[in-house]
This record gives sequence, C-alpha cells and structure tokens, in this order.
Amino acid sequence: MINFNENILEDNALLSVQNRGFAYGDALFETIKISYGKLLFWEDHYFRLMASMRIMRMEIPMNFTMEYLEKQIQNTINASQLSNASSRVKLTVFRNEGGLYLPETNNVGFVISVKLIENDFYITKEGAYKVDLFKDYYLSPSLLSTLKTNNKSLNVIGSIYAKENNLNNCLVLNTNKQVIEALNGNIFLVKGKTIKTPPISSGCLKGVMRKQLIDIIKTMAEYELEEEPISPFELQKADELFITNVIVGIQPISNYRKKQFVNEVSKTLLQKLNVKIRLS
Repeated sequence: MINFNENILEDNALLSVQNRGFAYGDALFETIKISYGKLLFWEDHYFRLMASMRIMRMEIPMNFTMEYLEKQIQNTINASQLSNASSRVKLTVFRNEGGLYLPETNNVGFVISVKLIENDFYITKEGAYKVDLFKDYYLSPSLLSTLKTNNKSLNVIGSIYAKENNLNNCLVLNTNKQVIEALNGNIFLVKGKTIKTPPISSGCLKGVMRKQLIDIIKTMAEYELEEEPISPFELQKADELFITNVIVGIQPISNYRKKQFVNEVSKTLLQKLNVKIRLS
C-alpha cells in the first residue's frame, strides 16, 4: 500500500505524467528504516527534509509537523500490515503540477511507500565487498549536491557500471577529483587512530547515518575524527574503509582494487550504534 496525500491506495496506483517529480526531478525523498513500527532517527530525517524543502523553495505546509508526517508513515505501515515487522519507508515530497522549468506553484504533495526488510537491527556484514572509483562522471560540489533529490542520474549510471565490472559499489569523485561518497551512502576511512570522512562542503550527501556515526566517534577518546577531503591516493594507504546509510547501517569494504581491508573499527561502531538505538 502507499499513502498519496493522506489517501491509502494500492501500491500500483499511478502518478500523473505531469507530476513534477517524474517530469523534472522536482522532488525530495527520505529513506527511513522502521524497526517493529519504530522510526529510527526520525527527528534527523524530518529536519533534513525541512531544510531541503527550504533550499528547493518549496512551500512547507502548516500541517507538515514532525507528528503529522510520522502519523502518515504509521498509517501506511499499518495499512501494509507491517506494524510488527521491520521495513523500509520512502517518503517523497514533490512540487505540485503546473509549469515547465518555472513552476506555477511552490505548494507540495507527498507519497509514502513501504517495503518489508529482513533485519530488525544492524548486523555485521561479512564477506567480500569490492569497490572502485567511478570516473565517467563527476559530482559538482554545491548545496544542491548534498540533498536527496529525484535527480540521481550519476548514481544510476554508476550502479550499472559497478554491475558490468563485477563490483559491489563505486566511489564517487567531485570535480576536484576528491572521493566524496559511495553510490548509496557516505564513506569513512580509518588510518591508525584517525577516522576520516569528507566534509559536506566537498559535495557529499548530508547523510543521517553519517551524523549518527560522527556523534558516536566523538565520544571515543581513542580515535580522532577528521572531516577533511579524501584523495584517491589515501584509499590505498587506509587500514579500513566503510560505507554508511540508514538501511544497512555500516557496510565494510573488503577490497579496493588490489588493496584488502580489515573491519575492526566498523564492528565496534556497529555495536555502539545498536546500543544507541536500544536506549533511544
């Protein structure tokens, strides 16, 4: 089932071809993990969405409170009979129909979809996970590149490239040839007692899971956190690399080209992340 502007519909319901999210990519989305009906990190998702809508000059409805949207998500979960399971929710907000590049209105609508997932909490990912650089196209760092919009052409083409080359993922470069993220999440690099992740100014996604891990790392006296640009040359020298997003949590990288990595820090962070969720 889906929730289209408060109306619960079958998940095969059709959007108009004039929908601006479809026609121009004029939409934002949040992907949220639900554990037994509980929205994980909902406050961070909500405030990122509100900030993104302001940047996109979308009119934020008066009723778009945190409580209202949470209720709409819960209604969708209940209608899909997933209130006692774990699921992946996608909340998409789009500018209403009308106009060409210049919209006729800045008012918005929304659609919520939900899909069952297996893991209730985050688990350690073992086994091979191979990545390489995606160099066909580069991301231009700006405030827009940090948003989760429907314009994800680079990620789509990069994912096809990864499949064609028997890779599990690719790392994205910005126009300054800096490593900024993976195709489906933020990137962290461990070298000795330093944990490094690219700054938002480099163009990476302002990830919700990225924020959780930064907060956790700052409490660990044995490690130093750096939000600094990462060059491709640093990847070969790293002890550990991992990718983060709210669905998988932490995905360790086992291989970058001929370099192999351990996953000790990612295991420790994953344990702390699950403890944080249980206590919240």
